[in-house]
Amino acid sequence: MTVATPRFDRTLSRPEMSIVDAIRLNGPHSRTELARMLDYSRASMTGYVNRLLSAQIVREIGQGRSGGGRRPSLLDLNSSLGYLAGVDIGATSLNIALADFQGRILSQHSEPADVRVEPEALLAPMAEKLSDMLRVQGATPDRLIALGIGVPGPVEFSAARLIAPPLMPLWDGFSIRDYLQEIFPLANTVVDNDVNIMAVGEKVAGAGKPFENFLFIKIGTGIGAGIVANGQIYRGSNGCAGDIGHICVDYNGPICHCGNQGCLEAMAGGLAIGQRGQRLAAAGQSAFLAERLAKNGQVTSIDVGEAAAFGDTHANALIKESGRMIGGVLASLVNFYNPEAIFIGGGVTRIGHRLLSSIRQATLRRSNPLSTRDLRVEYSQLGEDAAVQGAIALALKHVFVLDES
Repeated sequence: MTVATPRFDRTLSRPEMSIVDAIRLNGPHSRTELARMLDYSRASMTGYVNRLLSAQIVREIGQGRSGGGRRPSLLDLNSSLGYLAGVDIGATSLNIALADFQGRILSQHSEPADVRVEPEALLAPMAEKLSDMLRVQGATPDRLIALGIGVPGPVEFSAARLIAPPLMPLWDGFSIRDYLQEIFPLANTVVDNDVNIMAVGEKVAGAGKPFENFLFIKIGTGIGAGIVANGQIYRGSNGCAGDIGHICVDYNGPICHCGNQGCLEAMAGGLAIGQRGQRLAAAGQSAFLAERLAKNGQVTSIDVGEAAAFGDTHANALIKESGRMIGGVLASLVNFYNPEAIFIGGGVTRIGHRLLSSIRQATLRRSNPLSTRDLRVEYSQLGEDAAVQGAIALALKHVFVLDES
């Protein structure tokens, strides 16, 4: 049976927003615990919470531990308020996750995709699939209250649109928010760069939880960095901070799709590693990769990783060189930013720990010793789930609008 759509006021005061965020990030708490955490008086907290209870945004879920008197009631987000969705649009894949208002994933779907097509050609079937996922839950599209989307390109965050994306030029200036508003009328749609989304995911659900300052590096077809500063994503003045894939590592290197020469992703991204592996196969320097080329018509970065694991010295050298180039760029970021940790994700991580080892060695060798004394450099704990986890977290954060009056 289809559940009726709830109507609620999206506008919250700053204290009310702070309470929702505190529960979102820290889980169920009592009124007293929230008052202490947010430095509000108990009387004020009671008023704020009563309004949130009346709006069915939070609910009481039972009793917590006693501090000496009566056991306090615990407050949590109301999971039945509506649905959230997280979408990761990759260069070659589409991942969709549907979650409840507490951010718990209810269902997921993945399929191949090509971002070089026109926006409608990808977004229409994506929206249809998401509507199907809602129907399975007994819900209609107007039960979706927030939608977070990650895309592989520079995003004007406030307008939810891409600006001159190298991998998806047909999307330039297209309003993803306006398009999806016609299909999901009650959903606040938030769009961000895919690596920012992954960094958010690692922060809220992965190994980044204890850190306030870290970098998330995505190595896929392209290479990018999500910057977490003081616990928040740093996007820069126009939303394109972290585009490290177009830092030059060789002025005599190959032409990048951005038009410049010797960019990091043109030298060490997934596509570049595959192409260089294919040249090894064509030159007769790798029997393993020559077999893959004959079988599949191409060589991928994963093939190169498997060749190295098999003992192919040329493939192993290729991986080490790619890791050194990436690590050299990361060393510059470490010297500049002094992060607590660097987490690495993206499809190229399936190459294995040879790549991670090479990246780590180059980063540590070329960085200031003080900045690397406690630095962690490791693969993402969430792996391929980092993006949808981050997209859901971003959607949850933007369900409500701050009342500025």
